[in-house]
Amino acid sequence: MTSRYTHLQPEERLTLASLVQQGWSGRSIARLLGRSPSTVCRELARNSTSRDGYALRSAQAACRARRDAARPAPKLHPQGRLWHTVCDLLLWRWSPQQIARTLQRMHPDDPRQSVSHETIYNAIYAYPRGELKKQLLALLRQGRSGRRPRSAGQDRRGLIPDMVSIHVRPPEANDRLMPGHWEGDLIKGANNRSAVGVLVERSTRLVLLCRMPDATAESALAAFTAKLNQVARPMRQTLTYDQGKEMARHRELAQATGVRVYFCDPHSPWQRGSCENTNGLLRQFLPKGTDLGIHDQAALDSIADLMNNRPRETLQWRSPYQAFQQFMQAIAQQQDATIH
Repeated sequence: MTSRYTHLQPEERLTLASLVQQGWSGRSIARLLGRSPSTVCRELARNSTSRDGYALRSAQAACRARRDAARPAPKLHPQGRLWHTVCDLLLWRWSPQQIARTLQRMHPDDPRQSVSHETIYNAIYAYPRGELKKQLLALLRQGRSGRRPRSAGQDRRGLIPDMVSIHVRPPEANDRLMPGHWEGDLIKGANNRSAVGVLVERSTRLVLLCRMPDATAESALAAFTAKLNQVARPMRQTLTYDQGKEMARHRELAQATGVRVYFCDPHSPWQRGSCENTNGLLRQFLPKGTDLGIHDQAALDSIADLMNNRPRETLQWRSPYQAFQQFMQAIAQQQDATIH
């Protein structure tokens, strides 16, 4: 059976250097070391110097230099600039995919300044154990292992008067081509004693967060009215909600904001897919089982800013703010053209 090749070890190089100085031939040395003559000849050719010939220290250094050159440092080695850039963006709560796509757009002609999202994940998980690794893992978005079915809770149908079904919602709200159509929901804190209202614009994925003292219909009416009225009137068209009893005063909300409210079918979260996805992302900032009442409106606005400045794949890696501003500029230009 053919023997497996292994590199010469330091003690073998010491013997080789000593025998070379004594004038032994390459074949004799190979026979003594139990090595192939070609291995010895190659070692002498590679690691000898014109000044010292073959010496242990210089031969070992030359071998180590070749090994280092053959295995260059990874793009995301902890001492590199790119690694520090990735860590900074992770602290902004960007996902590895958002970071990777943004770096590619910033440096399209310099692959040394960009990296794939898989490489970012691998670098984090391969990082040595310690406090820093725990911090990096905490910055990643954690996927949920399962979702509690809506059917497991109390059936809330029939609690809201004069509901208008999502099936009669205007077509422009369905195709996401025109802005101003929103989805809404509540995310609740520990023991359902605190809540935050969530509004997501369907075309741009812009997120608005509303502080609520509780999950009652009175609190939802006040919070959603205040937040929606901060949005320009052309961007307030419809609101799609589930059949939560906090929306029992939807007619007053529509009258106060000019937004037409539509309700999803029971147990159909996919009919508000943008809001459901956003709720999962918000749990990075508003974890389950915590008191959400500790966050004032300024803190919630800061969280929304972080979400709205993230590049999104569905927006061709623009941020929701950028997409929203483009729509607003187009509306302003149309109004100017109509006036003139």
